[in-house]
Amino acid sequence: MLDEIPGDIQRVLDLGSGDGRLLEFVLLARPHATGVALDFSPMMIDQLHTRFGPMSRAEIVHHNLEFPLPPSLGMFDAVVSSFAIHHLAHERKRHLYQEIWDLLEQGGVFCNLEHVASVSPYAHQRFLQAMGITPADEDPSNKLLNVDTQLEWLRDIGFEDVDCYWKWRELALLVGRKEPPAAA
Repeated sequence: MLDEIPGDIQRVLDLGSGDGRLLEFVLLARPHATGVALDFSPMMIDQLHTRFGPMSRAEIVHHNLEFPLPPSLGMFDAVVSSFAIHHLAHERKRHLYQEIWDLLEQGGVFCNLEHVASVSPYAHQRFLQAMGITPADEDPSNKLLNVDTQLEWLRDIGFEDVDCYWKWRELALLVGRKEPPAAA
């Protein structure tokens, strides 16, 4: 994911931050950037405060992704997410992708490391076997969607360079960019 995030970003938004590991990783690699960690779980918010502390370069925002992103977030050079968006209903995923587009500065990038649907029941069983779990162990909150549909949504919204930049079974890195305006 870091390979897709420009070295000169100023602000990054982490959607569904969890304990903040991904945002911390990005901020360590991009020392001039500041970040916003967004999560809804009180336990995760506590862990974010522990990880980042009061003097960090990360602002912590309590927000449930099932609802539209607050306009007060501002604009970002990069929006990242890791294993969070797949918990949303498909219609909400599509709307969230549009909201991400609206928050991105020209030249910004969206990177979503995500749990996606397998191409077939056989491929899903192979994924479960590779992970060492059974169907009974699956997270009932998963609302998995195939890669192709999500990439099509990103393209329809206006993202460019849209692709699945990495995939292993049901784990995929989806990336799209908001191209800068053409030089006059």
